[in-house]
Amino acid sequence: MWSQRTAKTVGKRGAGNMADRQLGVVEDTLYVPMLGRIYASENHRSILYDRKALELKAHLPREVVENDSQTQYTYLASAVRSANMDRFIADFLADRPEGVIVQLGCGLETTYNRDDDGHAPWYGVDLPHVIDYRRTILPEPGREHYIAGSAFEEDWLERVRREHSGAPLLVTASGLFYYFEEEQVLGLIRMLQGKGDIQLLFDAVSKSGMFMMRKKHMKTVGHEDARMFFYVDSARELASKVGGNVTVLAEENFYCHVSKVGLRLSTKLSMRVSDLLGMVKMVHLGLS
Repeated sequence: MWSQRTAKTVGKRGAGNMADRQLGVVEDTLYVPMLGRIYASENHRSILYDRKALELKAHLPREVVENDSQTQYTYLASAVRSANMDRFIADFLADRPEGVIVQLGCGLETTYNRDDDGHAPWYGVDLPHVIDYRRTILPEPGREHYIAGSAFEEDWLERVRREHSGAPLLVTASGLFYYFEEEQVLGLIRMLQGKGDIQLLFDAVSKSGMFMMRKKHMKTVGHEDARMFFYVDSARELASKVGGNVTVLAEENFYCHVSKVGLRLSTKLSMRVSDLLGMVKMVHLGLS
């Protein structure tokens, strides 16, 4: 999930039966999505229910759980991202039963446990020490394979294509691209072109959304030091920058499918404003 360029060591974190690890400022944010999925599963199952995340709660570092200072909105922002990913993945596998799922920056994601259809191959890609850390609490199941390496280098793609040369691929990047320069993201998208039937699914903020995330969201979740660069005001403009044959399959507001029943007024308002202004979105591209 993280680039060596952006990682900056902040010290060891460990508790329970998890091994101590050196995590960077950006890498340390891998706990944030997990906490959001746990919160939704305990309080708002209509948004997301993640049994595996609940099982893993006892294995998270104690200080991460006890000192967490997120708001309902920031918790649910992470959970909604997962729910959105689930919906797109389910549609992809229903439409392409022979498809393969590749998660870039898999971190501590439990998507496989929620969305596995019983036969599709899955791959999780992240930096070596993140993969090592992941294996301590999420050992590889039968059809989910971990690949240690950078999402921005072709090694993982070459392996997947060796093992599934003609299969359709859905490549997901959940909460990943924010932390990279635009040229890095464009380079990754271009790397996927000409490699067969590939779709790319990711979440993104607009320019105004990035300002708000820098100002409030990252501070609230305790990671104001994590630098953010990439934003998407228009998926069509992004496709034009990439060049070649890129199809915008979907560009939708982040919270448009969320049930707001039982949420705090401030959370409802934040979600409403975000969607009205297009501040956070899901982007789904077809590449060939």
